[in-house]
Amino acid sequence: MGEIEVHALRGVSLEVEKGAVIGIMGPSGSGKTTLLNLIGALDRPTEGRVILDGIDITDMKQKELTYVRRNKISFVFQFFNLLPVLSARENVELPLLIAGVDEDIRHERVNHLLQLVGLEERADHRPDELSGGEQQRVAIARSLAKPPAENGSVIVLADEPTGDLDTHTGDEVMKVLIELTRKEGGTLLVVTHDPEVGKKLDRVHKMRDGQMEPQ
Repeated sequence: MGEIEVHALRGVSLEVEKGAVIGIMGPSGSGKTTLLNLIGALDRPTEGRVILDGIDITDMKQKELTYVRRNKISFVFQFFNLLPVLSARENVELPLLIAGVDEDIRHERVNHLLQLVGLEERADHRPDELSGGEQQRVAIARSLAKPPAENGSVIVLADEPTGDLDTHTGDEVMKVLIELTRKEGGTLLVVTHDPEVGKKLDRVHKMRDGQMEPQ
């Protein structure tokens, strides 16, 4: 901030096992989203290392990081971030299209994911024709739309995924997010302010002032 150096994270150390469902909780400004962005290869740390699937991504070139983000990492956001001009089916298919997956494989994968989130009958509706909960389920399906060879190692990073939903819809979305990530063999990290969301997760890490609180 100007000439003032702000330490968003300070000496954070976190290890997450493949297949885990982990929560990160803390007040605003505690560094949760920054941590998620470092894990997701959107930001680079000024110190320390980020190891993903045994590979150090800290000093990777942008082309290599693009591959990591496209094939290994998915984000689920509070405000869905669906493309409004595309149908639910097309939103889920887009990552596979960008990755160059063959059409037949794309369509099979998209149909499978939409069926898993219970939206096969809403596949041709655009986001403005879907409820908030339905939009977030589309976003969850999209997060798991990875090239076939990478399906089992996808890391889903969810930043306040229920923050824009009512309590009942949020509960349903979290149930789908956790069950589907596990069913597809992925790993899930959820940033949340909501203690009720935290209760649904395997383990919760608490952050304050850029640091992890002792477990």
